[in-house]
Amino acid sequence: MNTNTPRQSPAEQDESAKQLLSRTARDLPAGRHQFHKERLMAQIHQTQQEERMAAAETVAPARTRRLRLPRPAIMLPALAAALAGTVVAGVVLNDSGGVRDAGVATGPALTTHIGAATTKGVPQLLDQISLAAAESKGTHPAVKPGQYVYIESKTADSFVKTVGDKSSLASHTLHRRQVWMSSDGTKGWLIDPAVNDSSEGETLSLPDEQGNTPVGSLNHPTYDYLAELTTDPDTILAKIYKETKGQGNTPDQQAFETIGDLLVESYPPAELYPALFKAAAKIPGVVVVNDAVDAVGRPGIAVARLDETSGEREEWIFDKKTHVFLGDRSVKVTASTGEDALIKPGTVTFTNAIVTRAVVDGMKQTPSATG
Repeated sequence: MNTNTPRQSPAEQDESAKQLLSRTARDLPAGRHQFHKERLMAQIHQTQQEERMAAAETVAPARTRRLRLPRPAIMLPALAAALAGTVVAGVVLNDSGGVRDAGVATGPALTTHIGAATTKGVPQLLDQISLAAAESKGTHPAVKPGQYVYIESKTADSFVKTVGDKSSLASHTLHRRQVWMSSDGTKGWLIDPAVNDSSEGETLSLPDEQGNTPVGSLNHPTYDYLAELTTDPDTILAKIYKETKGQGNTPDQQAFETIGDLLVESYPPAELYPALFKAAAKIPGVVVVNDAVDAVGRPGIAVARLDETSGEREEWIFDKKTHVFLGDRSVKVTASTGEDALIKPGTVTFTNAIVTRAVVDGMKQTPSATG
């Protein structure tokens, strides 16, 4: 780190981060934006604490830099400039604008065998996945007013940890994440120890801390918004390219990741699911990876695309027999230089497994409590 860089005061850091996150909010999907926004804002608090401890004990503070966030090319460079070296860890912003500690256990970096990728069979696989999605309509109920989408997942990630002048790879270990969201997206709840160490969780209800109540969009994919989308794959894909123009590393990668985000922490209506997969089949560079494993170890087959800028491959993992969506992960495939040289090929920078996706009648209600 450049020691000649002027330090911002805590108040200036808070304000800079809020302004930055406000500008970049449109570039992240609703679920992941909330998740990483909390981590970004709250890391300021951890850094301030470390600096105070260092001043008192004259010991260099230990810091971590988040290895991979969704849309890394958009978020991380701007963040570094705005916060003058502040980095990201597992802490959270609360409703009043303050911060509090949170976190999960850490361990060694997550690694995997890099499965071979091929373009052979991509249309056929996505056709099979689309057909399976269409056939699941009977078990995919609509969300009525007053009901909530409930998604439970297991997630983990790798990051670069720096202590003094030494850096190494580490991970936030696998942990449970629960999200509730109303059909219009204005009411929600999150329980995730990576962003809030309270077992009770915290509200995601809108408006946000700036007083904004976002309307449904591709970056805020409420059920009501998704229910109004066309089910024509060409029209959907054209809309994605148009509305995400200028986001991500390339238009094709951004389109692929946008569809992927809809699969993870949103609830597309049953009629829309097949159209999303058919749209994905039209994106250049999409491949099949026959050997993929989700966050809880379930083996599957992946629909994937390599982000040539970051060297990470985004993988959507499906059961090989039923073609049910299991989860997604990001795998480092090509080597990097400079600071990211530590991130070796085979590193899993982010992994997520969907455990339960359901419609429930109340906030913080789980499917087992509905019977």
